[in-house]
Amino acid sequence: MLLQSQPGGALQPLRHLSRQTPHSSPSLSWNGRYLAAVVSIGERRLVVVEDRLRGSVLRLPLPGGGQPERVSLAPDGGRLAVQLQQQGRRRVQLFSLSAVLEPDRPGGLRVLGGGSEP
Repeated sequence: MLLQSQPGGALQPLRHLSRQTPHSSPSLSWNGRYLAAVVSIGERRLVVVEDRLRGSVLRLPLPGGGQPERVSLAPDGGRLAVQLQQQGRRRVQLFSLSAVLEPDRPGGLRVLGGGSEP
């Protein structure tokens, strides 16, 4: 899997996903810090979230044995929707990631406690 920025076409490093085969479209957070994807490893599909800033990866455990098909990451990285297929039926399951990922804030937002107040 490759991540290419536009315009310009520069390739962005994906430390943990570069050798994985994507199963479906990935999803990026506001500034591209987090990249969520369904990847295939042999016959198995996994949901992973790579933190491009820290160089770490989160493998999301999926209860119930469903096969993940698609993901949609909230802009700040705090929630993840996963479309699962199980026994011919599709469902969407929401996961909170706020306990394991720090928020990816859009550029230009002020952070509380981030400096002197005017």
